[in-house]
Amino acid sequence: MHPTALLDLATELVRAVLKLDAPADSIVSGFFRKHRTLGPRERHALAETAYAVLRRRSLLQHQAQSGTGALERRLAILAWSGDANLLKGAVGPNEQQWRSQVQAVDPAGFSEKLRHNLPDWLASALRSQLGDAEFWPLVAALNEPASLDLRVNVLKAKREDILSILNQAGLRVAPTPFSPWGIRVPGKPALQKIDAFVRGDIEVQDEGSQLLAVLLDAKRGEMVVDFCAGAGGKTLALGASMRSTGRLYAFDTSGHRLDALKPRMARSGLSNVHPAQIAHERDERVKRLSGKIDRVLVDAPCSGLGTLRRNPDMKWRQSPQAVAELQVKQTAILDSAARLLKSGGRLVYATCSLLRDENEAVAEAFGAAHPDFIPVSAQDALEAAHVERAAELTQNGYLRLWPHRHATDGFFAAVWQRR
Repeated sequence: MHPTALLDLATELVRAVLKLDAPADSIVSGFFRKHRTLGPRERHALAETAYAVLRRRSLLQHQAQSGTGALERRLAILAWSGDANLLKGAVGPNEQQWRSQVQAVDPAGFSEKLRHNLPDWLASALRSQLGDAEFWPLVAALNEPASLDLRVNVLKAKREDILSILNQAGLRVAPTPFSPWGIRVPGKPALQKIDAFVRGDIEVQDEGSQLLAVLLDAKRGEMVVDFCAGAGGKTLALGASMRSTGRLYAFDTSGHRLDALKPRMARSGLSNVHPAQIAHERDERVKRLSGKIDRVLVDAPCSGLGTLRRNPDMKWRQSPQAVAELQVKQTAILDSAARLLKSGGRLVYATCSLLRDENEAVAEAFGAAHPDFIPVSAQDALEAAHVERAAELTQNGYLRLWPHRHATDGFFAAVWQRR
């Protein structure tokens, strides 16, 4: 595609994602379905440019004021994340000079609001939790794209074997530092062309998400529930750790999300997974299992603010009011899920949020209201599952993962055992 046409498409995509009327990843996917002739490099340039604009929206909009032409075009030029030569072929000398001048300005001289690129309410909440010493490293981490992590399907393969296969294929992969199942891959290779992926030996899953399944520690032959299964990433990890024995229920209110689990389940080789759409957390299917389940994972609906490296639009689409509403929902879901546990059963409550209101506050309220659930140290649970450096992953008895500390998405988890 001619560079001018590609920049025009970038401008169009930036305009679409900045409306913030739908998740950015769905907008980008829809855009590529509309423009099917785009090649991999062109798709990468367009997507990364759009995400770069969302990550640094405040700063880029301030810098763009000095330019001319459509605002979205100026933003695309400043945030361009594709081949530099392509951009040179798309802009004239005046725009090239303007971009160079803007990029030469030291951002250290800008206001804090322009440097952290967060809405005020979120910046205030994170600052109060972390203090200045860690707030700015977190900001820097959130403004970088996330790595690609894979989980080895232990039902089919061993991590050392997959590492060898992928390195021989020239991918330069390495084991993740914490998850015993994880592999970190530089860049964004086309996994669909890799035999190990086609066979179901590996799945895409952030290391932090893998650790939630490690915490639950599902055993062979048990009855286990993934209460908010979504597309099933953690369901598949749990099924593999159960060696495809016992019974694993994947509950979710979205049939569309559960449909996405089916092809992944077929690849995985698992036969113990039972997806089921429920109407709400008090559904009859849930009530019938009350007191019968060995382990329950509640990866609750949340703000998703721990995934800002992947979903930078979330910081602009969330609000304190939305977080307060989510907290009510999280509490209700956790209460209902807890009823499933038999005596001695393990309950894990998790979110991919960075905020205390969705994490410690919910866990503390649940513990106070349910004296029959004994807190389990997340560090002890991880060490029992042979996770190295488990102490680095925990805080006040909870799992607490941060992008700037652990190079994972932001995750929280609390663990209990029923008396």
